[in-house]
Amino acid sequence: MPKIMSSAVLTLLVLGGIGAAAGPTLPAAKPEVVGMSSKRLALLDEIVGAAVARQDFPGAVLLVARKGRVVYRKAYGYSQRVPETRPMTADMIFDLASLTKPVATATSVMILVERGQLRLWDRVQTYVPEFSAWYGEKGIAGAAARLWHLLTHTSGLPPVTDAKEAGKKLGDPCTTADLVRLIAEIPKEAPVGTKFVYSDLNYITLAHIVQKVTGKSIAEFAAENIFKPLGMTRTFYRPPEALLSSCVPTEVVNGALLRGVVHDPLARLQGGVSGNAGLFSTADDLSVFAQMLLNWGEADGVRVLSPLAVERMTEIYPKVGESGRGLGWDLDSDYATVRGDLFGPASYGHSGYTGTSIWIDPETRTAVVFLTNRVHPDDKGDIIALRSKVANVVAAAIRTK
Repeated sequence: MPKIMSSAVLTLLVLGGIGAAAGPTLPAAKPEVVGMSSKRLALLDEIVGAAVARQDFPGAVLLVARKGRVVYRKAYGYSQRVPETRPMTADMIFDLASLTKPVATATSVMILVERGQLRLWDRVQTYVPEFSAWYGEKGIAGAAARLWHLLTHTSGLPPVTDAKEAGKKLGDPCTTADLVRLIAEIPKEAPVGTKFVYSDLNYITLAHIVQKVTGKSIAEFAAENIFKPLGMTRTFYRPPEALLSSCVPTEVVNGALLRGVVHDPLARLQGGVSGNAGLFSTADDLSVFAQMLLNWGEADGVRVLSPLAVERMTEIYPKVGESGRGLGWDLDSDYATVRGDLFGPASYGHSGYTGTSIWIDPETRTAVVFLTNRVHPDDKGDIIALRSKVANVVAAAIRTK
């Protein structure tokens, strides 16, 4: 029987000012009020319920919002199966994995761009001198990696580096600064700007740049400038001890069930705070974040981004080969299957390895938040095809634009 590892095991430092009470949520409405079909949305029960019954994954929370109203919010199955079974509830906290990239890191970078503290065309070597060794290679944009290359996964960096080997060299845990210096030494897969290679290393580097410019970790900066202003009180890195029972556990690693501890090895190496992973949140909080984007940077009277920043983030910037990414968001790549077949090319979103995803369509003002625990307990869950089916059912339920 696995023991349970909590965030307190990894670190004694927990971000302060986080209460246990849930923050503001979008108001609920019947689907017909916002031009959607209740009958069509009811099909979600069938396809998600069937997947849980097949044991494709233990459980899920699915939330659909349109025009600022939640029209569907339901929990399915179990939050965990080992060491005992627990039912899923709609307010549970998930390890978002790579949803951290757009929600925390890319948004933080764009806030700094708006404030004149960063430029998308700044060379990475301006903030990480070790990247200067790249200068002079054949490539696009003067051969120097720019911040937008990191944001769009076109820097040429490989997908990951081995966390165990990095830990041996740097210590475990290590600082983000030390890890980024190691990243700068890793051989690239392609010249800068010539190929889309989805890479955690890009966003680890971006988080380091945020800290270097602001003097605050990505966790601190995102909390102060995104989550707290929006009232996302159940969104944070390293969940506090008081909320561990509300966290959906992920995989059993080295005999310990990860609960409130980030699943991603590179984020865990950094003590749980990273630009590529480490963020925890709920479907309700993510719906507020999605509505902020649908409102062009503002939610409930609080402005996080300017309309033009949202526009830049959610358009292809630029397309490299067959893949089109925004600044943090996916629009047209092999990872964009979350869109399904019906939402249009202006829609965008992201997924996370643990089984999380969000898809946002500005044309119909619709957001789909689908959080599962597919890696629990043995990283064998299957979610890719179901995400597309969920998106199709939601899109087909829209009756008026």
